Amino acid sequence: MQRIKSGGIYEDKIGYCRAVVADGWVHVSGTVAPGDQISDSVAEQCAAALQVIEGALTKAGASFADAVRVTYVVPNPADFEACWPVLSQTFGDNPPAAMMISCPLIDPKYKIEIELTAYRAGL
Repeated sequence: MQRIKSGGIYEDKIGYCRAVVADGWVHVSGTVAPGDQISDSVAEQCAAALQVIEGALTKAGASFADAVRVTYVVPNPADFEACWPVLSQTFGDNPPAAMMISCPLIDPKYKIEIELTAYRAGL
């Protein structure tokens, strides 16, 4: 088993890591835009969170093409549509199963949090 940290401010405060790799599965924790990339734009926050996720996937030896499930959490469901072009571009021809949930996040400055599970045989 491999544990991947990204240096996010909540990892040590809460006691979790960005991702865990086990038996080919890559479980990426809920991810928001990094503190230095907080924008008023939900699409920009979405893109920034995906960059962090991509970094974790790369460290795990996987990519977005290996994603099998993704959960989007947005405080305001009306914001989610603005993320669709970013998500479509990210997953391209390899879209995962997905779900969107609307609920508050840990800090009101965050407009989206993304959790992802990927599978890559041999990891």
